[in-house]
Amino acid sequence: MTNNNTKNCLIIFTRYPEPGKTKTRLIPVLGAEGAAKLHRQLTETVITQLKGLANTLIEVHFTGGNQQLMAAWLGENITYKQQTEGDLGKRMATAFQTAFTKGIEKVVIIGSDCPALDSQLIASAFAALSQHELVLGPATDGGYYLIGLKRLIPELFTGINWGTSQVLQQTVEIAQKLKLVVAYLTTLSDIDRPEDLVKYTDTRLLEEVGYLD
Repeated sequence: MTNNNTKNCLIIFTRYPEPGKTKTRLIPVLGAEGAAKLHRQLTETVITQLKGLANTLIEVHFTGGNQQLMAAWLGENITYKQQTEGDLGKRMATAFQTAFTKGIEKVVIIGSDCPALDSQLIASAFAALSQHELVLGPATDGGYYLIGLKRLIPELFTGINWGTSQVLQQTVEIAQKLKLVVAYLTTLSDIDRPEDLVKYTDTRLLEEVGYLD
């Protein structure tokens, strides 16, 4: 997935799919097992769709589980790292900084709950970083499914109401104050809440997790 000349790094934020601790906002409609199964499928879908990404180091930064469980789940040919402590902003800022200190020139972070995200969009994000300081992939819920940088800009990760519909707006406002040159990708839907399930096209899986019974 990488070589010694790789200057791009894609970081995927996810969680080990343990029932009761995964996709908790979906538990009321899917149950703990169903919510964990959906998360497992969403993450596997993202990983599969990124196999066509060339010259890019791929890292999975996880919470829950451990290195062995993650490798048994998603494969041995991926770099796994435990996410640091703190809110989402602190964890993303740390991930960016760690990558840049290794000599990586362009870093993109994505979540694991956007099934429409594919290698072409990721490639577009890295390409946009050649002429932009910040790349954002807006989500329909008011957040973002992707963020890309060429250097750590700490201000983008502080004072944000994470997990709310204000995340993208607040991030853009900070970027404007800093006079950053921003590129925006296509708006896509995350699968986080019960109302998001109608946007998920894998009806076979929705039947398996009990949503379409």
